[in-house]
Formats: sequence, structure tokens, C-alpha cells
Amino acid sequence: MNIQFKKGVLELCVLSLLTKRDFYGYELVEYISNYINISEGTIYPLLRRFRKEGYVTTYLQESQEGPPRKYYEITEEGEKAYDELLVEWENFIIGVNKIIRGDLNE
Repeated sequence: MNIQFKKGVLELCVLSLLTKRDFYGYELVEYISNYINISEGTIYPLLRRFRKEGYVTTYLQESQEGPPRKYYEITEEGEKAYDELLVEWENFIIGVNKIIRGDLNE
């Protein structure tokens, strides 16, 4: 899959997951990897950027399996960004589907 295309989709996927609950970084990688081929190196820079842009906040939580984990929690600003990306995505999908399934005479 085209890397630039994947990056844009990952933003939407990560924000979407964070609207449902808080995640730690590797947990996001594992979940998304079930559906899209990604690496840890893709998610962590995105999470840092989201934090810098105010889309997420972080907190540490103790783990029974090692050191404390850094959890990411979506902010109100992040939810707004998600809503905007979702509208853009849905419009994009509609347009692409019209092109690939459409009649050239339309």
C-alpha cells in the first residue's frame, strides 16, 4: 500500500480507536496490525505529533508485565480533528467509488 496513503488513514484509525477508549502505544500497533500492515515506527511519531497538536494527552499506568505504560487519551480538540477527518474520509470514499464503479456517461 502507498505509504502516504497509509499515513493519512492511520491518523483516522488511531483517532477513531482513541474515541472508544485509552490505549498505550504498542497496543495500538497490535490492534491496527490486525487489519493494516504497520510497524511501531509508524505509530509513535504520529502519537508524538498528536500530543504536540493537543489531540491527545498521556498518563502512566502501572503494568503487571513490566514498567509503567504510557496511555494516550483523546482530547476535545482530538475529537474535533477526528470528526473532520471522518467527513473527509467518507467524501473521499464516495468520490473514489463513483470513479471506479461509475458510468463514464454520468
